[in-house]
Amino acid sequence: MALEEFETLIKQVTAAVKNDTLDSALADRLNGEFSANSETFKAIQSACSQGISEGWMCEQEYGGIKFGRVIKDIDGFSVDVVQMKDVVGPHHRHPKGEIDMVMPVSADAKFDGHGGGWVVYGPDSAHKPTVTDGEAIVLYLLPDGEIEFTR
Repeated sequence: MALEEFETLIKQVTAAVKNDTLDSALADRLNGEFSANSETFKAIQSACSQGISEGWMCEQEYGGIKFGRVIKDIDGFSVDVVQMKDVVGPHHRHPKGEIDMVMPVSADAKFDGHGGGWVVYGPDSAHKPTVTDGEAIVLYLLPDGEIEFTR
């Protein structure tokens, strides 16, 4: 799997949401159009797993979390991917919001209480990203790449 192939896959999602408001309605739409059982979701999940195993995705590690920015800009979003297992990540704020694609590696794994699928945080939201009940890969779409880590 090459980065160019991954960009083609993720563009199916970013092109569909680039003009949308980041809110619960968008989460509902994504969970309908690109559900965890959809071909697009499964293809992106497979690409992330492959990219991690090949070493070009999630190249950095800190505190038991593998992470990395995969794409700086596609349709106005940056694309970050993290691999987490039963861990609480660093608190951060989303100035313009955040779209999360939750891909459980362990069957029961949850990200911020959510199983496989999409979670959307609106502008000016904040959280400590948390994976419980196993391991998950989470893909983050950040408008204009904006994220603020807090202490």
